[in-house]
Amino acid sequence: MKCYQCNNEVPAGYPQCPFCGAPQQQMGGQGINVNVYQAAPNYPPKSRMTYILLALFLGGLGIHNFYAGYSGKGIAQLLISCLTCGFGAIAVFIWVIIEMCTVDKDANGVPMT
Repeated sequence: MKCYQCNNEVPAGYPQCPFCGAPQQQMGGQGINVNVYQAAPNYPPKSRMTYILLALFLGGLGIHNFYAGYSGKGIAQLLISCLTCGFGAIAVFIWVIIEMCTVDKDANGVPMT
């Protein structure tokens, strides 16, 4: 039986492809590979201008990253700024400027408009 995702041979009875980890399902014990695949949800695009404005005015708190769905980066920036009583905000601001210039997709991989 072939994997639907990587097209490698999957031994009979394996619930997942040993090469790529894609789920495999068999019907009726006959080795018929029924591919269980769901398309990614259609997320609406975020506004790049909103992202940049949030970064300029509230970047030290990581608000722009929460807007784009990067909650891990947002929490890191918020904690660095707050736990250092504002002294770490200088480093965070440099980080924010780099993000403003380089980030063009949200956390779901949807390009910002």
